[in-house]
Formats: sequence, C-alpha cells, structure tokens
Amino acid sequence: MPSTFRPLRRLRPLRTLLGLLLRRPLVGTSVIPLLPDGRIVLIRRRDNGQWGLPGGLVDWDEDIATAAKRELAEETGLTLTSIGRLVGIYSKPHRDPRFHSVCVALEAQAEGIFQIFDPDEVLEVRAFEAKDLPFADLAHDHTQQLQDYFSGKTVLA
Repeated sequence: MPSTFRPLRRLRPLRTLLGLLLRRPLVGTSVIPLLPDGRIVLIRRRDNGQWGLPGGLVDWDEDIATAAKRELAEETGLTLTSIGRLVGIYSKPHRDPRFHSVCVALEAQAEGIFQIFDPDEVLEVRAFEAKDLPFADLAHDHTQQLQDYFSGKTVLA
C-alpha cells in the first residue's frame, strides 16, 4: 500500500471512537407536573406549536431529578416540590423527530406562578384538568406518556 494511505489508517481508531461517542441516544426527562389542585401543566412548544410536557436533556454532571427540577423551572416558572412515581423510560429511536433520545418520564408535585424563562422554546404555559388535556395536539410521545400515567403503569418502551 502506498505511504499516502498510512495517515488514513491512523485515523481509523479516532473515527471509530468518535462514532461510538457521537452516535448515542441523548438522555432527557419529561415531567408530568401536578398542581396542588390536581391540574396538569403543559407547555406550548415554539418549534412545532404543539403542547407537551415540560422537560429536556440532562446536562453534564447532572442527575435525572436535578434535570427535571431545572427544566420545569426554566419552561414553566414552577418549583418542583416532590417527585412522585417513575412513569416510564421511553427509548424508541423516532420518539423525538429531532434526534434519538431516551426519556425518563416522572410524575411531580409543583407549585408557583407560571413564568417562561426560555422563550426560545416555550410559547405558553397552561394548566389542564385531566379531561381537558389536548391529546390530539401533543408533541413527541407525550400522549403515550400521559396515557401510561393515567393507567398507573410504569413502562419500559
């Protein structure tokens, strides 16, 4: 083999390593926030105009509970007062049209006043009675997450 190909051979391990590091699902969380009166809080997303559960990606050096608390505050202004049950772990490759992500869905008690700290992502925050949730207009797999929540399930999907 001519010597001009040797540098490419040396890059092969680096290319393999980058592929292993960069082609992995991202980890995130979604929160099913319950107000003291039992209503569920949703956000209207700027990217697609649909309603969704507050949540987002886990930052480096952050655990799931901390990410849930941070995302809830950023997107709704609410304070997470306690985490209830694990609703599920959702990992289907196309559950989020932007990228492959694994989502840990949690029930949480929340309180406070609605305020959007991330207007680039959130258009509106609203609380819904369970019977009034906009199931026909929910983003990603949030319909499934809410159905699993109301069914009392803890799922691995």
